[in-house]
Amino acid sequence: MSYCSALENMAEEKKAIHKAYHDHQYGFPIHDDNELFCRLILEINQAGLSWETILKKEATFRKAYDNFNIKKVAAYKETDVARLLADAGIIRNRLKVNAAIENAKTIVALQKKYGSFAKWLELHHPKTKDEWVKLFKKTFRFTGGEIVNEFLMSIGILPGAHSDSCVVYKKVLKTKPLWSLS
Repeated sequence: MSYCSALENMAEEKKAIHKAYHDHQYGFPIHDDNELFCRLILEINQAGLSWETILKKEATFRKAYDNFNIKKVAAYKETDVARLLADAGIIRNRLKVNAAIENAKTIVALQKKYGSFAKWLELHHPKTKDEWVKLFKKTFRFTGGEIVNEFLMSIGILPGAHSDSCVVYKKVLKTKPLWSLS
């Protein structure tokens, strides 16, 4: 049984947390808008940090951001920003916190116009990585090339989440891709 080389070459003490994400989330399509928002916010918060740091804080992120309920986050006020900036369980970066709130507002607008964030993504598929990055930079806050690439790979839109020989890659191929919702 073969896995992606990054996972196979990882130190044992780090492998458990990464393996759970690798085996059950990374590269698998997400159809729920709140979970898509979650993944986008986690990727934004990973900028400049290790993915392991984000994985260890995922539960506290979920709690701090109302389980990534888009409508609730879009309605956050300055008191919520202060609460988030005081929460040691998440990444306390004002730019990232503000991006989460503004991006939630953007997704609410996309939901009104397209029916869902997932359908908006589906509408734009397929695109090259560079085209996606341009679209995300125009549409969302704090979404540079690496963030957009990792977000789209992590939800199965862009290739590269797993090597072709990885046993999980074979499972990903059997799932219903995001762009086949209709």
